[in-house]
Amino acid sequence: MKLLVVTSNPHKANEIRSYFRDEIEVEDVRLECPECRHDDVAEIARYKAEFAWEKLKEPLIVDDTAFSIDSLSGFPGPYSAYVFNKIGNEGILQLTEGKSRAARFVTAIAYADSSGIRIFRGILAGEIVEPRGGDGFGYDPIFEWSGRTLAEIPLDEKSRISHRALALRELHDWLLISGTS
Repeated sequence: MKLLVVTSNPHKANEIRSYFRDEIEVEDVRLECPECRHDDVAEIARYKAEFAWEKLKEPLIVDDTAFSIDSLSGFPGPYSAYVFNKIGNEGILQLTEGKSRAARFVTAIAYADSSGIRIFRGILAGEIVEPRGGDGFGYDPIFEWSGRTLAEIPLDEKSRISHRALALRELHDWLLISGTS
């Protein structure tokens, strides 16, 4: 099976490719999808998947991820990419100084094919810490899970344990059960 990954982020495409390894052929497609505003990343992913399906008409996935900090009432949530581009990890560390640093990533993957759109979610809870590690992207250097930041975890391992991996596992299981793969 060939699966298109619609993203402008090569790190996401590599993580997805690493997850599926040789089982599913992953091809990344750069397609600028309009992004709706919504508090639920599943609805944002669904909207992008509908747009991408209308353009490409091939089985595809898009994802959207929220980075939510408990002490900041879930901020930045689905606006995490915008916030990262504006204030970066340093700004997040300043905003959480002296507060609880419990946080979580929530990824929603929308799979689209001729029968419609299905949503798969993955949640990874952790804590914000001082930056560590040389790999990863975005908030990975400041997000610690199980004693290591996501930037300290090698890609092949991260592609099995991350929030995105948890959502991909749900997708993978569904593809096997549905006979789509």
